[in-house]
Amino acid sequence: MDPNDSQIFIFEPMSRRTFSLFADFIQSELGIKMPESKRTMIQTRLRKRMRSLGIISYDDYYDYVFSPAGKETELIHMIDAVTTNKTDFFREPAHFDYLTDKVLPELARNRGEAARLRLWSAGCSSGEEAYTIAMVMNEYREKGSKLTYSIYATDISVNSLKKGIMGIYDEDRIAPISMDLRKKYLLKSKNREKRVVRVTPLLRSAVKFQRLNFMEDEYRFNQKFDIVFFRNVLIYFDRPTQESTLLKICRCMRQGAYLFSGHSETLSGMKLPLEPVASTVYRRSNTFTNT
Repeated sequence: MDPNDSQIFIFEPMSRRTFSLFADFIQSELGIKMPESKRTMIQTRLRKRMRSLGIISYDDYYDYVFSPAGKETELIHMIDAVTTNKTDFFREPAHFDYLTDKVLPELARNRGEAARLRLWSAGCSSGEEAYTIAMVMNEYREKGSKLTYSIYATDISVNSLKKGIMGIYDEDRIAPISMDLRKKYLLKSKNREKRVVRVTPLLRSAVKFQRLNFMEDEYRFNQKFDIVFFRNVLIYFDRPTQESTLLKICRCMRQGAYLFSGHSETLSGMKLPLEPVASTVYRRSNTFTNT
């Protein structure tokens, strides 16, 4: 059988038992809620991997993923397949206005005009958020600020991180970027048939991508962060996982550091060392409060 022949490659339906096994792993190891209503989605996302391996049974695929050989080679591909990677340039743009109007001047006063700030795009997907931050920071510097910066971008998906490192995006992805910033920070492909752009070396050198699973016991960074973007990730976690993840993130933040969360997310009722300063913007404090 040719595994690439979609006409004869007929998948067996995923049983409730097998879905439950996948769902238990995804929730316990990745923190992502996986109710029965997601079974069809999981089937669809796994089919590309199964086709590439010539496997038509979800039971067989599960057995392979968690076999000694599969854990070495296939498990990471399965994780990539089932995790949602959705992001855009300048998503929720009010956050970037608040960053330049309020946060950066405040940090310059508190840390010093020439301080080096550390920023974290947590759950960065394919890098659009991290490169948006880099554009904003570079524009701020060019207006006369002496602040310098480094940006860390983390995600659990290896494929997404590879895309971020390459910094190559389809032209239809850059619609939210102003024309001035496009000319300054994006390079068009010499092959105009490809209709892709690449982020300039200046921005690519400012962002360090690395893999991180939020379910790890602690997040190991050499220094603490001044600004964290942790947006549109909490919606995939249950309440206890949301709070435990945020606590671990807070441990990676300096006192007085800022955290941006997604506009559809709430930290209300969580006992966290964060105080709200604007809509979905928080400052790290020493006091645990029910935000």
